[in-house]
Amino acid sequence: MTHRCAILDDYQNVATKLADWSIPDVEVKVFNEWFADQKAAVAALKGFSIICMMRERTPFLKATLEQLPDLKLLITSGARNASIDLDYAAERGITVCGTSAAGQPTAELAIGIMLELARKIGYENNRLKSGVPWQSTLGIELAGKTLGLLGFGRLGSKVGAIGKAIGMNLIAWSENLTAEKAAAGGAKLVSKEELFRQSDFLSIHLVLSARSRGLVAGKDLAMMKPTAFIINTSRGPIIDEPSLMAALGQRKIAGAGLDTFDIEPLPINHPLRKLDNVVLTPHLGYVSQEGYKVYYTKKFDLTDLPEYAPQRKVSGSIRMWGSNYFTDSPLAEYWEKDFQKYQPEVKFDLHLKTSEHAVSALIFGVSDIGPMGRQIMWDEQLAFQRQFGYLPRRKR
Repeated sequence: MTHRCAILDDYQNVATKLADWSIPDVEVKVFNEWFADQKAAVAALKGFSIICMMRERTPFLKATLEQLPDLKLLITSGARNASIDLDYAAERGITVCGTSAAGQPTAELAIGIMLELARKIGYENNRLKSGVPWQSTLGIELAGKTLGLLGFGRLGSKVGAIGKAIGMNLIAWSENLTAEKAAAGGAKLVSKEELFRQSDFLSIHLVLSARSRGLVAGKDLAMMKPTAFIINTSRGPIIDEPSLMAALGQRKIAGAGLDTFDIEPLPINHPLRKLDNVVLTPHLGYVSQEGYKVYYTKKFDLTDLPEYAPQRKVSGSIRMWGSNYFTDSPLAEYWEKDFQKYQPEVKFDLHLKTSEHAVSALIFGVSDIGPMGRQIMWDEQLAFQRQFGYLPRRKR
């Protein structure tokens, strides 16, 4: 039987260059442009049994999934994707998988945006190329400035490490951060209020959730210095957009660097595009050659899952391994509750270690243990399924 596989939102047209998609009995079609709306997505994707997503660019909520009766395997880049209705996918018997990632390109981008805000590199480059004789801006140095980190997990601590190497002073806050964990990363734990008051550059590194949506409100921005900058490479809705627009428009803060937005792609007529104290990038945080190569090669492997990874319940105990990022995340508690709800007979055992992965666990690959458990990470999925003997190693 021939399966049809759709590779979505390949804006740079690199999917077929970074991985060999020559799979027997699988017909691959690449979509380089985003869909105008849900209706357009459904019309284009009818008849595909395999769909490869690029992060949250095209959401797959119930209203979309229920109109795609042939869909059997949904693969997302990365191990987390809030734009998939995992409960409905499980109800439909759709296997949902995710890939691992490479490096920490978002942290590097956050520092790059910070440098642009401080030294106006891109601005001066554009002026020189437009024929202006010489310099016009007076930049500021990052060394000696206070870098505030809203979220001090894997990415926040990486940004902090780079900032510290430059000579910045680190402060950090999140709901679960302790003084010991902050100190281990070279930062001082402060209150949320002090984070906004003291920071010269405030960089956001949180997962978008019910708790973090709108976490940065007008009252928080009002506490910032008029010389301070805010950088968001996480998710747009973490900052209340109208409040940010007002603070920028009234020069209550010096500026902002934004890689993520409430609506993506950012509408052409959006007022943010007209502000001269904002640096905008089109959600480039995870967009790197190294990252895409991992995403696409792992997606290629996942399209070859026998019978789309049949479900099997777990017995005995589960050991979950995480990283320093994991200790600053509500996911550990969430997953434990997930296990208790779906499989109360399974003992949940959490262990922490230093790792490049935010989360790595044998639970991945089990699609009947709740929403988070169903979001599969490639390496751990293989480890689990090979252990139980129903996903043999792929012959090359």
